Amino acid sequence: MARRWGARAVQGAGVALGAGALYYSTIAPDALRLGLSAAFPAIMAGARWLRPAGLAFPARVVTVAALAVWYVTDPPRNDRVWAGEYAVPADAWRVGDVVHVHNVRNFRYRSETDYIPAWYDAAYDLNRLDSVDLVTSYWAGETIAHVFLSFGFSDGRHLAMSIETRRQARFPYSTIAGFFHHYELFYVTADERDLIGVRTDIRRERVYLYRLDIAPAVRQRLFLSYVGAIHDIISRPVWYNTLTDNCTTGILARAGARLRYRLDWRVILSGHTAAMAYDMGLLGPYDPQRYRGFAAVHDASRIHRARDAVIGPDYSAAIRAGLPPPEGPGGP
Repeated sequence: MARRWGARAVQGAGVALGAGALYYSTIAPDALRLGLSAAFPAIMAGARWLRPAGLAFPARVVTVAALAVWYVTDPPRNDRVWAGEYAVPADAWRVGDVVHVHNVRNFRYRSETDYIPAWYDAAYDLNRLDSVDLVTSYWAGETIAHVFLSFGFSDGRHLAMSIETRRQARFPYSTIAGFFHHYELFYVTADERDLIGVRTDIRRERVYLYRLDIAPAVRQRLFLSYVGAIHDIISRPVWYNTLTDNCTTGILARAGARLRYRLDWRVILSGHTAAMAYDMGLLGPYDPQRYRGFAAVHDASRIHRARDAVIGPDYSAAIRAGLPPPEGPGGP
């Protein structure tokens, strides 16, 4: 009896996953997508009444096989009708020691949904790359956060890079959809006034900024890995996946060396990413007498913005004022 119920539970989970894959797919029109998501569980359940009875198993096998073939051959694309913030992708390439970035996003926000779109082109000297900051932004609770990096240069400029879901205009955002082929992966390459500013000043999320303790050579490798990925995705789009290719795993997988990917539960529960980085020795270094343990570093690293603050040219300097400065040189 227990084995029978276990088999039914597995079958039920499989049917739910199949229906979810169809429901959250990018199939158009919506009527076809919704119809297929209803037809799949109906066929799987209704097969039991086929006569002769021996037809039930092969009918289900054919249905599951057809779904599997469709799913693994369903290609990500760059030519959909995207939501405004994802409509224009960046491109980046290296010429000698200079990295050129086309379409750095710099939206000016009146509200979360009311903004003035803007992009600019910029060039960054690799020899002037002198910092990498880890940014975590919380909108509910402590378990889940959006995680991204910002690269700082000695001329005072910062370039923020965030691995996100590329949402189509016809779909609202859905956390569940990220487990299926619903979003293409997108590198938001932006001015800090846009990417961090919308979180600190418009959405009023809890945003934390930590300095990564990594050597200059590692900083360059990390930055160039992003540059390569941004360029590659222009011609070779990939699917976003909440479990295997999300904002946190993308950072770790791209980093290499000391930032190599690790199987850690905090990779999925992204609100704890900074704690994981601290345990790996990647934050700071901070004065141990002043900041005893990660909790102290975490509390001190929150960005505080007044309600009447203005996102101006000095935004990057302003959000770092009062944050704990790293003590001493970068790590080895």
